[in-house]
Amino acid sequence: MGLLHLREFQSFFVFATRGVQCVLQKDNRIFRVLERSNPPVKWQTLASKGRLGCHLSEDSSGPCDFICGTLPLGGGYPDYVSEEILRAVPPEDASIGFVMEQGERRFFFAPSVSGASGVWKSAAESADVTLIDGSFWADDELMRTGRSRKSAREIGHLPLSGPDGLLEQYPGKAKGRRILIHINNTNPILNEGSAEHRVVLDAGFEIAYDGMELEL
Repeated sequence: MGLLHLREFQSFFVFATRGVQCVLQKDNRIFRVLERSNPPVKWQTLASKGRLGCHLSEDSSGPCDFICGTLPLGGGYPDYVSEEILRAVPPEDASIGFVMEQGERRFFFAPSVSGASGVWKSAAESADVTLIDGSFWADDELMRTGRSRKSAREIGHLPLSGPDGLLEQYPGKAKGRRILIHINNTNPILNEGSAEHRVVLDAGFEIAYDGMELEL
């Protein structure tokens, strides 16, 4: 919905993998309104694994201001995506993480970690700040609360707790800040008086909040 609202005011870029672009442009009719925007939306293709020099100004003739690296996180496409589209798009394009680098400082953004791939671990270990998927505390959280018939892992999110959960898998050698984001309203870590809240803090994690600011 954010993309649709933005189109009413100004031209903007959509950075996405070819697979995600295909879903937005061909398999989700609501996004076809982007084709009628004036000035038009500018689609920029990202590789699921690559490095891109970025500029903070419109002048791209000089040295880049920072590097944006991408890596596949192993997630899947939404349930509404048709079988025809799924056969045509690369699986690794479905969910990617971002590593922003400037000088010796590094920031890692991974809002959806499925657990199907461990590529994210090396990025988390070397980052000065990591914003990472904290969607669910338990794998059966949505089923127990009556919100879904699927587990956290089945919809592409590694739960925080349990055997082989995110807390257990997170690299022990990581020295940077680790901040949980994308937290679902069923997740008990949002309750500051809960045992789960204390567990994540004791494990060295922070819980993101509205208005949070970071400086590297």
